Amino acid sequence: MFEAVISGIGFGLVLTVLTGPVFFALIKTSIEKGFHAGAALALGVVTSDMVFVGAILFGSQYFDVSANDKIHAGMVGSAILFIIGVYYIFKKAETNYTPKTIPVPTRLHRLGYFFKGFLMCIFNPTILFHWTVVIGAASTVYHAGVPNRSLKIAIMFLTILIVQFGLDTVKAFYANKLREHISVKFVHRLNEIAGIALIIASLVLFDKLVTHFVFAAPGA
Repeated sequence: MFEAVISGIGFGLVLTVLTGPVFFALIKTSIEKGFHAGAALALGVVTSDMVFVGAILFGSQYFDVSANDKIHAGMVGSAILFIIGVYYIFKKAETNYTPKTIPVPTRLHRLGYFFKGFLMCIFNPTILFHWTVVIGAASTVYHAGVPNRSLKIAIMFLTILIVQFGLDTVKAFYANKLREHISVKFVHRLNEIAGIALIIASLVLFDKLVTHFVFAAPGA
């Protein structure tokens, strides 16, 4: 079982280091809205990962998802990423960070940040691809002849999710701690970087699925 934990830590670190638009959204949210908002967003991200893992491991046994359905889901995800990206670019930067201006979010607001993180990931086939690769690697290491195969795979994926959520929470914590030393210009640049990263991700996703001007279709 120990090797399953070590494998999970390794994969968790790799997936966390893969910087994407969610990274910028997490840092930005933590700086502007505080640690609790960032943690809620991180929880939404890890929940979407849990859905992906469950769908890949168990869903294929019961559902037949066509290529057309995947394209439609990807287009919805592309639109969501694009809209959030444009919003970030034109969002007014503020740095008046005091306990009075950044209260602990209400339960409703935390739920909103949770769904923001969840929706940013759940419609993104790139993240699905990452998990497909990890599951393929796990199936190779823990093949059918390995004792306690299912338990080891479960421990490995549980470790990955714990590592990811733990590190995302650490990012949110330190981003929140540093917010009082951050200038308006820095926040504005961070908004722009986050927005541009989201828009690029949405355009890449749309091109992979629909236009194919730069990227070939998945599996081509």
